Amino acid sequence: MPLFDVYPLYDVTPIKAKDILVYDDQGTEYLDLYGGHAVISIGHSHPTYVSKISEQLENLGFYSNSIKNPLQMALAEKLGHLSSCEDYHLFLCNSGAEANENALKLASFYTGKKKVIAFKNGFHGRTSAAVAVTDNPKIIAPINAQQEVVFVDLGDVEAVEIALQSGEVCAVIVEGIQGIGGLDEASTDFYQKLSALCKQYGALYIADEIQCGYGRTGDFFAFQRHGITPDVISLAKGMGNGFPIGGILIHPNIKASFGLLGTTFGGNHLACAAALAVLEVMENENLMQNVRNVSTYFVEKASSITSVKQIKGRGLMLGLEFDFPIAELRKQLIFEHHIFTGSAKDPNILRILPPLTIQKAHIDAFFEALQTVLKNLT
Repeated sequence: MPLFDVYPLYDVTPIKAKDILVYDDQGTEYLDLYGGHAVISIGHSHPTYVSKISEQLENLGFYSNSIKNPLQMALAEKLGHLSSCEDYHLFLCNSGAEANENALKLASFYTGKKKVIAFKNGFHGRTSAAVAVTDNPKIIAPINAQQEVVFVDLGDVEAVEIALQSGEVCAVIVEGIQGIGGLDEASTDFYQKLSALCKQYGALYIADEIQCGYGRTGDFFAFQRHGITPDVISLAKGMGNGFPIGGILIHPNIKASFGLLGTTFGGNHLACAAALAVLEVMENENLMQNVRNVSTYFVEKASSITSVKQIKGRGLMLGLEFDFPIAELRKQLIFEHHIFTGSAKDPNILRILPPLTIQKAHIDAFFEALQTVLKNLT
């Protein structure tokens, strides 16, 4: 039985990985500067991570959410401590799309309203409500288009307020830094005004931290730079370091009721063990400080390359903008220099999303390869 043809695939078959290095079935070593779409946060096959999951599997891999799971409680406590969101409540699911789906559903339940404000070039997932608030008509099926969504430009406070004045908006959903859209981030003034408008008009502020959260910017969450308090925070990707887990953090003003949200696999024992291991490594190895240090070094190196028009994003969520499409550049990086990188909606942006464990020597290797490829392309 063939697989359903979804993605264009590079002819590389990874079979093993360690920290920031990946090995294919031919024994070729690759430098991973993409982390599998920003998923690998603490590096591949970290010994603490492997040990915690293996130990949990030997005891109990799964049981129903109808019984107590102490690992969920431990995860909520640890996550609250490291993120400085101790007063929020945690709901666990399996993916980023599910996290946003539940965040939007919760906002509609809580407010009794059904319209949503989202931002152009945003991406929030492929499930029904999540894809409806994603600015990509190609992946919105007719059944998804029934959602009532208003798209505005990121940074346009006036357009947001005009849309809110209808009194029918349940939520505004915004990425801390747009990922696939091109690493754009608005000003602190914009996010603060957006938060104030949500309070004024009774809409929930949903901070999508699925790609930009979990230490990737050097802060635990990207929104924390702007001094705001979202009503709901969605998270996934780096949360499990490859094990499927997602969740939403819910402000304590929003009260739960039976049947409001639910999940079969969300927050299962193995997923929680993986997520706890990630937080343990992040804390013990001071990975957010490492992000800040190596990001500064990366930006300094990138700034010296004349063909880099702009460096977008922050931390280890970075985009190098060139004045030409990067498809061939990316292809040469992977096949001639064995370095994984990413692309964005803007064809001229090379996306960099490595594990948070990356070191300066890895960055040196990348820029040496990049300079060689750029010479070949000119």
